[in-house]
Amino acid sequence: MTPELSKGRRRLVLAVVALALMMVVSAVSGLNVALPDLSAATGASQTQVIWIVDAYTLVFVGFLLPAGALGDRYGRKGTLLVGLSVFGAAAAAALFVSSPGTLIALRGAMGLGAAAVMPTTLSIITTSFPPAERGRAVGVWVGVAGGGAVLGLLASGALLEFFAWNSFFGLNVVLAAVALIGTLLFIPTSRDACAPRLDPLGALLSLLAAVGIVFGIIEGPDRGWGDTLTIAGFVIGGLALAAFIGWELRRTEPLLDVRLFRLKGFSAGSGVIMVQFFGSFGLFFIILQYLQYVADLSPFRAAICLIPLPMFVVPTARNAPKVAARLGTNRVLPLGLILSASGLAVMTTLGAHFVYWHLAVGLALFGAGMGLAGTPSTTAIVSCLPAVKQGVGSAMNDLSRELGSALGIAVLGSTLSSAYRSHVTGATTGLPERAATGAQSSIAFVKNASGHLAQYGPKGQHLLDAAQRSFVDAAHTAFLTAIVVLLAGAVFAAIRAPRKGDAEVAPHEEFAVTGV
Repeated sequence: MTPELSKGRRRLVLAVVALALMMVVSAVSGLNVALPDLSAATGASQTQVIWIVDAYTLVFVGFLLPAGALGDRYGRKGTLLVGLSVFGAAAAAALFVSSPGTLIALRGAMGLGAAAVMPTTLSIITTSFPPAERGRAVGVWVGVAGGGAVLGLLASGALLEFFAWNSFFGLNVVLAAVALIGTLLFIPTSRDACAPRLDPLGALLSLLAAVGIVFGIIEGPDRGWGDTLTIAGFVIGGLALAAFIGWELRRTEPLLDVRLFRLKGFSAGSGVIMVQFFGSFGLFFIILQYLQYVADLSPFRAAICLIPLPMFVVPTARNAPKVAARLGTNRVLPLGLILSASGLAVMTTLGAHFVYWHLAVGLALFGAGMGLAGTPSTTAIVSCLPAVKQGVGSAMNDLSRELGSALGIAVLGSTLSSAYRSHVTGATTGLPERAATGAQSSIAFVKNASGHLAQYGPKGQHLLDAAQRSFVDAAHTAFLTAIVVLLAGAVFAAIRAPRKGDAEVAPHEEFAVTGV
């Protein structure tokens, strides 16, 4: 158990875990700004570039549940220290590396460290703050988690204005070092006093399930959904998930008692978080391309354009517990998802001629909805568990986020690519096969080759305009897909989420979450 802390100490604890969380979240988004320079400097192929990004996510997702359980069993402060050390050391090594293969391995190591950090930060909050302050502290955590991606893009874009591509990893090192010092000075020691038995098979099955499913999601749009490796990822992940559920149901001390999903707060909170991040990371994937390929903005200016999102996420997330206490979780969660959907609806008015206030209003609505639903969702999950069992519950929260993010990029990215190809095909008629195939595959090809298209006559000269219009139409299609998913999530939340006054804490004798 955690000893009672003074109010000032609790503020310092919150600052340290928020910084550690910012480090993890910004490492997901910030690298995207550096990819063009990274690719040119290292000679990485397109496939290697994809893996430099995705190695982090795959390892991160795969180790979330085991890492959370290890924190409960062996100590949350120690687990956070190990995670920060591994993350910082791998990022420091990446500063001096120019081999794509080595970068892939180091990004995987950073993902391993991040898996130990992220669930532990939320677990530390829920065990360090009294119930009266916990909702507000979780709101800060959700605000950082939601806005950190944009802030990571902004910081990385600013660095790249003055320094080389590897300065992104320097930012990671600085954040890890400061968080490490703060952890040593201010984070209290806490762990699960029950010392449950180890569950190595459950940990292995959860790892295979997460990695297999996420691998399939990531590789599907690139390799094709019928590709052997894509199908193998889904099959292995699905079989491992089924085996994990069966194994955990038979154990008296499971890694994750799957009966927890019978609790309204646990299932509704996990579902809403997954849907939220489906929409948000799909939005990042689409809008950053729109701002650079259609609006012709630099990565730094594109990141600045997204500032309205964290400006609305953070304050809304901080005040969401008060709103939920007054209206009830079953009303606030659907309202948040509907607000986010309305933000995407505004963004369907974006055209080939960029009008910033359309984007700003859409981001403001989306961010307000994300903050409003995010805090009550996370609180609903962790409130279902006793204070000494927070690690795996926190990891489940994070797993929902990462799976939602991967699904959003895969599904909305695939929708974007398919719709773009359909719209632009007519404009490529009469062009040489290589130019037509390249233009149909990506607007990036058209932008990069725009100086050479004049040799193909009027068709080539007008291809860039056609590609930009096609991308805008495709983005609208992807946004509409996301709106449908968000509204479906709102219906689910309205039906499943706990109502005002419902008890949300799981009885100890009926449900249990234990360590690895």
